Parts: sequence; C-alpha cells; structure tokens
Amino acid sequence: MARPTTKSDLIQTGNDSFNKLMNLLDSIPTDHVNRTFTFDVSKEKGAHWERDKNLRDVLIHLYEWHQLLLNWVNANLAGIEKPFLKEGYNWKSYGEMNVEFWEKHQNTSYEDALVLLKESHAAVIKLAEPFSNGELFTKGMFPWVGGSTLGSYFVSATSSHYEWAAKKTRKFKKSLKF
Repeated sequence: MARPTTKSDLIQTGNDSFNKLMNLLDSIPTDHVNRTFTFDVSKEKGAHWERDKNLRDVLIHLYEWHQLLLNWVNANLAGIEKPFLKEGYNWKSYGEMNVEFWEKHQNTSYEDALVLLKESHAAVIKLAEPFSNGELFTKGMFPWVGGSTLGSYFVSATSSHYEWAAKKTRKFKKSLKF
C-alpha cells in the first residue's frame, strides 16, 4: 500500500487499515484472544517481537501511540510547546518508552484494550479532519513538527502502525490450532 500523501488518502488508508485489523482480530476465536504468543521470534528484527506477549500488548501499543499524537497536536495547537515523545525520551530511547507503555498496561484486559484502541482511532481521525492537505503534507507548516510533515505523524500512528499490528496478529493467528 502506498504511503498517503493527501488528507483524503490519509483518512481512507487509516480507516481501511484499521478495519482490516479489526476484521483480523474478529477472525480469532474469543477463547484464543488472551493467549500468550508462542510463535518463533528468533528470526524477527525489532525489540517489539520480544516485548509484546499477546494481542492486548499490541493493541495497547497502538493506543499509546495514538495518545502521543493526540496530546502532541492538541498541546501545540493550544500554544503549549510539547515534543511528540514523552518527556525523558528521544528517538534513540523511544524503545524504553514502549516498554513503559507495556508495563503500564499489564493489568489492562484485551477487551478494555480493544475499546481504548477503537476510541483513540476515532479521535485521531477526527483530529486529522479539520487540517487541509497543505497543513498535513507541507514541510515547515508548523514549526513544532520539525523537518517532517504533520501528516507523516498521522500516517505513522495509523495505517503504518496498523499494518505492523496486522502482521503480528496474522503470525499469531497462524500459530493457533483451532
């Protein structure tokens, strides 16, 4: 799937990728959704393969990255200068931030994680809607975005992340015996 470069593509691709992920999750029997991942991760690259132990962990990861985007955009639009990542983290240490998110939600149920994700997805799409193509995809439009575009952050938090989650979910589903 091509990376979105317009507002309409961003919203369409974000919603399509989200719906595909939801359909994939719906295809997993309810009595399997809380199971621990048992598939082999030895050949996979990325710390997330070791970090995420079940579907809840994957959903919470998506939810927390939505929160980063929502808080960052809303604060900066309100004139409160705020970086995208949580305080104390940078692009070299954000893996530790992901572990913090993982730890924070070890008592969150799969069902609650799913509700949180659905709500945060809707909030992210709603937040994107008032922006123009230029505001989303022109570098330098907002000084607080830095050298990228605002739209690239939305794409990363939606369709790109949903495709990552779907890959992990498909691998889990394939490993199940039902």
